[in-house]
This record gives sequence, structure tokens and C-alpha cells, in this order.
Amino acid sequence: MSASYDVIVLGSGPGGYVAAIRAAQLGLKTAIVERELLGGICLNWGCIPTKALLRSAEVYHFMQHASDYGLAAKEISADLEAVVKRSRGVASQLNKGVTHLMKKNKITVHMGEGTLKSATSIEVKGKDGAETISAKHVIVATGARARELPFAKADGDKVWTYRHAMTPKEMPTKLLVMGSGAIGIEFASFYNDLGADVTVVEMLDRIVPVEDKDVSAFLEKALTKQGMTIMTGAGVEAIDASGKGVKAKIKGKDGKVAEHEFSHVISAVGIVPNTENIGLEAVGAKLDRGFIQIDDLGRTGVKGLWAIGDCTPGPWLAHKASHEGVSAAEAIAQELGNKEVHPHGLDRNNIPGCTYCHPQIASVGMTEEKAKEAGYEVKAGTFPFIGNGKAIALGEPEGFVKTVFDAKTGELLGAHMIGAEVTEMIQGFVVGKTLETTEAELMQTVFPHPTISESMHESVLAAYGRAVHI
Repeated sequence: MSASYDVIVLGSGPGGYVAAIRAAQLGLKTAIVERELLGGICLNWGCIPTKALLRSAEVYHFMQHASDYGLAAKEISADLEAVVKRSRGVASQLNKGVTHLMKKNKITVHMGEGTLKSATSIEVKGKDGAETISAKHVIVATGARARELPFAKADGDKVWTYRHAMTPKEMPTKLLVMGSGAIGIEFASFYNDLGADVTVVEMLDRIVPVEDKDVSAFLEKALTKQGMTIMTGAGVEAIDASGKGVKAKIKGKDGKVAEHEFSHVISAVGIVPNTENIGLEAVGAKLDRGFIQIDDLGRTGVKGLWAIGDCTPGPWLAHKASHEGVSAAEAIAQELGNKEVHPHGLDRNNIPGCTYCHPQIASVGMTEEKAKEAGYEVKAGTFPFIGNGKAIALGEPEGFVKTVFDAKTGELLGAHMIGAEVTEMIQGFVVGKTLETTEAELMQTVFPHPTISESMHESVLAAYGRAVHI
């Protein structure tokens, strides 16, 4: 006899396991199906372990510049194997944490490959055979994987995806990174800090192209100063990894193709949703380029079938997936008769983005360019870290905060930062946007001194010609 639940979640990443926990909190009998590791890609192979790697690189960077702080550090070296071991230890600890949360919330875990047999039933093929489980509602949270280019198939030896780059067999000496989104730039920053000669190739006219143009320009200067080679408006046309190293044919901005030699290549050119062969088409779910189409609460349009996270339209971020998981669980509980929950649809304009390179990048809402394209009359203000006492004291005076407002209403349309600890600061503007704040409230907010966050206040003042410290 097959097990029956109120909710089954297919996939246990940051969207799936959070959806399951919220459903259980609301009194729903909940199960989760996972084919590999609880916590999914983010916890085991993405967000968290990469931050552990980047932290090691950051500490190493500071040790190399100890004299800047009146300190001395001699015979400094990086042990790549130990750095990776620490990162894997962090991932393992968090995986165990999710396992504990499943038990704590009485969520049944079915390990195995899940396939939809109908909108509300899943066949799970595990090590002990196959079983079919059913529920009143199913949430698909199968995530995504790295996109591979046909001429640059990852082999784990010299041609890597992010997963290979996290557990390298050896330290690259000369590294090519294809793509300058968050993943590409973070690994470029990591390996550059550890001493590799890094080249980044981006097809568009600027790196981190989803960010504000001012942020892109600042980051390119910073990375170039750190020793990276940045090639924009360029494309890799062929990869030959048959020899000792890797030969790459790169078409430059001038249209000329030249061959370059590298020890390793990281392909970071986007993602592919994990939606093939799980029965979606058979149950009537609508797909666009593989991504499951949903409304703002995760409904697919097929009764009882929901979807969240990276297998749905972007932005493809862990925190977006988690938020969607909570919203979907609450909407399901409401449909099952719970009158105490009031789910809210996702507002994609209020989802922050963070890139943990050196310097860090963080943003929320519209860029200045996008705001103007949308027809807004804009007021924008920028405040540089060089005018902030805490940034100078930290030895991190490079960076800025930029805010974008609707000139007619004072509504905060967007905020964009680059520099030390901006990934921790952006949430202030996210809260502001969610509360539909205007420049008036932000100007009247008291920011603690001395903190880098004072630059947030000053950027608002700058948008209205009132900046104090510059």
C-alpha cells in the first residue's frame, strides 16, 4: 500500500526543504523526495561551500597584506587541499543540520529518483526498489545544473563546471573563466587570490551584466588591478583539452580570433533546469526553455501541482527559492482549509542579488538605466567608501553605494553597492523597498557610527544634493 500525504516535495534544496518545513509547521503531513543529498546543490555544492572557499581566500589575501595593518606575517602559503577540506566540512555540517530539521518537523524522507506518475503521485526509485507515493499536493523543486557548451564538455580534469572547481585535483596556474555572472566571478576571484593567472571572457560588453553599469565598470577596474585579464565583448569559439594544457580560440572585441593557452577552464555560462524526464509534460505542466511556468504563488495551472526555485523562471537564487517555498506551502494550507494563513505572491523587484567576489557586490531593484527605460524620471545618488570613516579604518576604502529614486514620488527604485561587506548591508534597502519607503524615511533614519552602512544614508542624501561627507 503506497504512502499518502498532504504534501510531497520533489527535491530538498533551499526551496524544497524550506517548503517542507513550512508545510509541516502548518500541520500538514509532509514528505520530501531527494535523489542525492538533503540541502540540494546550494548547501552541498553551491552557496555555502563556495563562501567557505572565498573566506579562506580572503584571509589569505589579508595575510599577504599584513604590513598594510602594521603587522608582519612571514612564509605565507595556501594549502589548496586543506582549503577544500574545510569547505567540504562546512557543507557536511549543514547537511546534517537539514537531516535534523526533517526529523524535528516529522517530515518523511524518501531517498531516490522521483518521477511524476500524475499531478499528485510520484514514483520513487531508491536503492531498495521502487515505490509510489501520493499526496493532495505536489511541489516540484528539482533545481538546476550548470549549462555545458557543446565544444567545452566538462571532464573534471582540465575543463570544469563549478562543481569541479570546488574540489580541484590541482591548483590551476593559468585559468580561463567563461562567463562573468556571479558563479564565474566568484571562482575567478577565489583562484586569483590564491595565485592563479586568471582570464575572464564575457560575451556582453561588460562583466556582471545584470548589475548597474557603474558597478560593472568599478569591478572591472578592481579585478584588473588585482591582476586579472578581463575580456568583454569576446567569446570562446573552441576548446582543445587533448594536450597537457588547454588551447582556447577566443574571438576578441575587434573580431579577430587568437589562440591562448591555459592550464584549466571553468565554464560558468548559465544553468539548465532539472525538468527533463520527471513526467512534467505528461501531467500537462507548461514549460518555457525547460523552466516550469508558474503564478506568483507557485501554481502550475495543473490542479495539485506546484513548482518553486531554479526549475522555474529566475532570478535563480537560493533565497528566492526559499521564499517561494514558504509562499507555496502557505497557499496549499489555505486551499486545504487553513484560514489563519495569508500567503503573499512573490515580488521579483524586491529580491536582492549578491556576488561574493573581492570586492563584494549587492543590489536590489532597478538599475538607473532600467528605471529610465521604464519611463521614470530618476534621481540617483552615489557615495564612495573613501568618504566613510569605518571603511578607511578597515583598510577597505574602495567601493560605493548608489541609490535610484523616482523623482516624482521619492519611491526607492533600486540600490547598488560594491565594496566590503555590502552583501550584509543590502538587506536594509530590501526592507525599505518591501515597506515601499521613500527618500524622506531613509533621510530620517539614524545610521550607527562608525559603520560602512553610513554610506547607504549618504547615497540617499547625494541623490537629493545633500551629501555631507563628500
